[in-house]
Amino acid sequence: MPTPDRPTQPKTTKGVAQPGSLNPNLKKRHRAAWALEDYVTGIRSGSRVALSRAITLLESTRPAHQELGQQILDACLPHSGQSVRIGITGTPGVGKSTFIEALGQYLIGQGKRLAVLAVDPSSQVSHGSILGDKTRMEELSRKEEAFIRPSPAGQSLGGVARKTREAILLCEAAGYDTILVETVGVGQSEIAVHSMTDFFLLLLLPGAGDELQGIKRGIVEMADLVVVNKADGERLPLAKRAKQEYRNALHLFPPKENGWVPRVEICSAIDGTGVREAWQAISRFVEHTRQSGAFERNRQQQAQYWLREAINHALQALFYAHPEVKKLLSPLEEAVKEGKQSSFQAAEALLAAFQKPSAS
Repeated sequence: MPTPDRPTQPKTTKGVAQPGSLNPNLKKRHRAAWALEDYVTGIRSGSRVALSRAITLLESTRPAHQELGQQILDACLPHSGQSVRIGITGTPGVGKSTFIEALGQYLIGQGKRLAVLAVDPSSQVSHGSILGDKTRMEELSRKEEAFIRPSPAGQSLGGVARKTREAILLCEAAGYDTILVETVGVGQSEIAVHSMTDFFLLLLLPGAGDELQGIKRGIVEMADLVVVNKADGERLPLAKRAKQEYRNALHLFPPKENGWVPRVEICSAIDGTGVREAWQAISRFVEHTRQSGAFERNRQQQAQYWLREAINHALQALFYAHPEVKKLLSPLEEAVKEGKQSSFQAAEALLAAFQKPSAS
């Protein structure tokens, strides 16, 4: 019998047992860390998983990831360079993803292996990125011969991911013979893409008002091929007229150093017309520049450019991490904003602090 000072405990119902893990090997698999040899062997054998994980390491901000990523890149570098690198740009809505999918399907049919490095715009407020290219290129993403890698542009110059060039080298080491780099089509991104590709393709829309207005002269000058996209249905006559107008306009620009005369083609990525002609123009360009030596000279100039870009980036990081610079930066910025000191005087003071030997 229960005692007066200890009341009877209420009867409880036994709870439902929690289900076990649907994948008992999940934890074990997550714990397994890849070594350098695993990445390099996987990339060289064409593993898309190994390639994706290696690019993620290069894009990471963690020092340990960056160090391993650079080791992977160094090991793969001797196996890179055997591809055609194509930059593709155009304003939002011009149909870049649809065009790339149509071109990719055609190239795979020709026995090519294709890597698409698509740089998605990142929000400057939340720093989020849509990363929707695999959704837009649904058919192409299912092909074993294709590798599609969307990367957030973040804060990098012109919206081009800073590690895109290194990703190109890894894709080449993985055996992809055609690399497409898609830009967001806004800002300065075209300049950065032009500095890491062999061929620059500009996509334009037919009948978007005056065909020569709103197009930056520098972008048109960089183009090796202009493609008037969405040339189907009622827009076909507009596309044909735009083709002739663009062709006439290109004659007004000075000739390119490599001797190549830019072409203009019309294309409909939906029904596939014009895709073969666009690839033929790219092939003729590669043949022309390889024979003249311009192809290799361009690659060498690009390597030199990215060497200096890497130095500039490293120096900038060292500058802002310097203790004296960190101490002076905020008050000098306030003085500049309030008009008490010129920007040039403040910059000279910061540079002098940076060059001063540390107390240690």
